[in-house]
Amino acid sequence: MLNLFKENVRIAFGSIRTQILRTSLTVLIIAIGITALVGILTVVSALENTISSDFASMGANTFNVKQYENTAQRRGGDEREIINPIISYPEAVDFKNKYDYPFTETSLSFTATSTAEVKYEATKTDPEIAVVGVDEYFMTNSGLETSLGRNFTGFDIDNNNYVCVVGSDFGKGLLKDINPIGKTISIRGARFKVIGILKEKGSTFGNKQDLRVLIPIQVARSLFTAPNINYTMSIMVSNKELLDQAIDHAIITMRNVRKLSPVRDNNFGVVRSDDLINRILGITKYLGLASWLIGIITVLGSSIALMNIMIVSVTERTREIGVRKALGAKRSTVAIQFFIETLLIGQLGGIVGIILGILIGFGIATALSFAFVIPWGAIMAAFFTSFMVAIVSGLYPAIRAAYLDPIEALRYE
Repeated sequence: MLNLFKENVRIAFGSIRTQILRTSLTVLIIAIGITALVGILTVVSALENTISSDFASMGANTFNVKQYENTAQRRGGDEREIINPIISYPEAVDFKNKYDYPFTETSLSFTATSTAEVKYEATKTDPEIAVVGVDEYFMTNSGLETSLGRNFTGFDIDNNNYVCVVGSDFGKGLLKDINPIGKTISIRGARFKVIGILKEKGSTFGNKQDLRVLIPIQVARSLFTAPNINYTMSIMVSNKELLDQAIDHAIITMRNVRKLSPVRDNNFGVVRSDDLINRILGITKYLGLASWLIGIITVLGSSIALMNIMIVSVTERTREIGVRKALGAKRSTVAIQFFIETLLIGQLGGIVGIILGILIGFGIATALSFAFVIPWGAIMAAFFTSFMVAIVSGLYPAIRAAYLDPIEALRYE
């Protein structure tokens, strides 16, 4: 049985070599469909991996109370704009004092500016630095860690110390080639001692997270006195199982702070740390479906092409089939020979498509700064797809070859 299989494989390769042009075109058509499928799935996998990495550090047990959850909501099928009042500093402090749910820690913060200019000695940055006023719990609740130095302490916050934690880009730019810890930088004329460098976070959807400076919240309030400063409360729950109850308690507390009547809707937003990632990953599913649709359409064309080449092959080798059957070859033997030939062509197309798809996906992922991962799911899907193409395309030609009449086949010119 093994020898017969080897012989069929040898004959199949011989047939492929004698029809190299037709076979190459068929392999190329199959490869295009598989390339589209694997390429898009590779980029989608890289995108999902990047998003997961960016947001996973926040933890699934954190939520924020902020001005908006969404900018619009539906009412009776219509969409209307929501205009919520900002969360003022007194409201933020009142919330923190009243919110006493067990196993939680509340952080207050606000973005003072996104266009600050930071100076060190005679060097200064472009006016693109975000300055954030924070307390001692902000970094923990936001999933931020330092690569050098330390986090803020309660002493730093309570005493309004002029200290700061800077993003990782400062170690590559303004504070390059020196030990930044202990150095003094200047923001709006105020001098801050650097106590920590944040670990690199990268850029997510245009938000440069490594170009920011964290300073104590009261110091930030004294330096940046623009009206209508909007605050955010970040709450971390130690026990994830209590997250839903903690959110409910936060909503009640914020409604009490704003003295909302029971019939009024919330005029603030509550956003879980995993809400955004779930929303984005939901969108990537549509990209995956699109890739399957493109792949299926292209593979359908390649199936027809493969079936056509195999029917032509059966026709051209009618006399050979007659000789084989006259010498005692069974129908199953003839069918298996052509079936193996079809499988080889299908798998060749699949392998070429997988290689091209991964290379294209890697190129796009690298260009977009996505975290590339080997798309094992896409590879398995491609192998399965090319295998099914071969089975569907090879079934009819194989049966046709197997049922040829040996006498008529020998007469064929």
